[in-house]
Amino acid sequence: MLAGCSGFSAGKGPSKETVAVYKNGAIYTVNKSQPWAQAIVIENGIIKMVGSNTEAQGFEASAANVIDLQGRMMMPGFHDVHTHPIESASENTQFSLNPQEDDAEDYVYKIRKAGKDFRHAKWLVGYGHYVGTLLNAKRSPVDILDDAVDSRPVVIMSESSHSVWANSRALEQLGIDENTPDPVGGKIMHDKNGKPNGILIDNAGEMAFDMALEATAKKEEIDYEGMVYYTLPQLAKNGITSISDARVYWKRGHQNVWNRLEQEDQLTVRVTAALWSYASEDDDRQIAMFKSLYSNDPNSLLRFNQIKMYSDGLIQNTTAAFKTPYQFDLLGIEGNKGLNYFSEARMAKYINELEGTGFDFLIHAIGDRGIHEALNAIEQSGTKEGRHRITHVEILDPVDAKRFAKINATADCQVAGEWSNPEHWGELAEFIDEDKTHNQIPLKDLAKAGARLTLSSDWSVSPFNPFLGLSNAVSRAPQNISMEEALAAYTINSAYSMRQDDKVGSIEVGKEADLVVLDQNLFKIDQSKIKDTRILQTLLAGEEVYRSSDL
Repeated sequence: MLAGCSGFSAGKGPSKETVAVYKNGAIYTVNKSQPWAQAIVIENGIIKMVGSNTEAQGFEASAANVIDLQGRMMMPGFHDVHTHPIESASENTQFSLNPQEDDAEDYVYKIRKAGKDFRHAKWLVGYGHYVGTLLNAKRSPVDILDDAVDSRPVVIMSESSHSVWANSRALEQLGIDENTPDPVGGKIMHDKNGKPNGILIDNAGEMAFDMALEATAKKEEIDYEGMVYYTLPQLAKNGITSISDARVYWKRGHQNVWNRLEQEDQLTVRVTAALWSYASEDDDRQIAMFKSLYSNDPNSLLRFNQIKMYSDGLIQNTTAAFKTPYQFDLLGIEGNKGLNYFSEARMAKYINELEGTGFDFLIHAIGDRGIHEALNAIEQSGTKEGRHRITHVEILDPVDAKRFAKINATADCQVAGEWSNPEHWGELAEFIDEDKTHNQIPLKDLAKAGARLTLSSDWSVSPFNPFLGLSNAVSRAPQNISMEEALAAYTINSAYSMRQDDKVGSIEVGKEADLVVLDQNLFKIDQSKIKDTRILQTLLAGEEVYRSSDL
């Protein structure tokens, strides 16, 4: 599958079956005992030597490739341990809306056009609006969407993926009317007359999307094509050699897509698949399904060995779980403190049942109560063998900061999006106490408390370009961290979370050569230029999976 390449000087580039020598480099190893090197030797995909140019000379005579890095920086491949690769590039979502629109009526033209473009689809499926735009509309959102398309069901996922806009036909198919109770972890919004207004919050929206995609012909084939022709090449281009798919919808057949990619030798990344926990599913049935899907072959690029679970929702939906009530309540619940997809006790039950099988948990928690309860569940049911992590960690009660290290839970954070930077923190003040909006995603506080940090994208919520995440991580004072800490979060710490730190995540003798070459040295440039860094070459176990056309 992998094409040959030229070295930076001359000759054929490395492949898994050859010996390659890289010399004259600024090689950052992420190995504290030997942080930097000039040269490395790769043999059959394994790192055989890490050291000086002089030490590498003894290998050059027998090497098929001698690559002069000409001072360029080399480092371990990036890990993105929270991304949505199948969802984000799939054309099962037939059209996209602009979340920056101020008036929901302005969406009508594009939705009507999509209806004509996909006139044979049983359901029309879209993505991208901002739920606040719907809430500010003069008319009921369901009426606006009915004006666009009323002849068949339409569902549109918001840009946050935490709500769905549905038309009347979709509500009918879902069996939703004014008497329908809210599902666990979700909310059906109503107009002033008590009728559903077309906005389905969190799990209510997830259930709608499941039904829509079930009616989509060839959905697995479409998902597969999105991975092969877009996602995998883009990951390689961005230097990402390992990912965790943070929401494998087993009811939608995502596991079949991953298995096919592996069987047909299409994978250019290492993958840990986190099976999605459906909040409305029977626990015993779901736990049994997880156990049947478990796989953890250390020699495979694909493993199903993680569980994705939501503790709470989203601040902008007023569904993130807080210890104190929201100042502004979108859900119409007196004293609203957010909601739970999974309660603390239920999370603890799943951990107790599944950690022994070999599963690690990836728990979505944004509000201080959601984070607190997730930590409690891990502390109650987890063991020292578990490598669980809590993802997002946006509004943290300072009393919980030290608990991550105490119970060996990893804090997985996303700062690649501009929304995460301090200049945007005040935007949440209408929802929660202004004091709580300070120090969002507290990287520095967590690092000082001894927590293991990982950095990830949550793509497509934020870009998966790791240099955006690195740039923001080191500059978002007062919650910034050092470049060394940020690179560890994207490499060795994430490798630990994926249970492969013995194999990759740092440049050490005996580890596999998942490596990237950069066009500039991250330690020698101004912070403002970090985001402009480009990948020149990406290796997976010694095989080239990407090479810049500039070389």
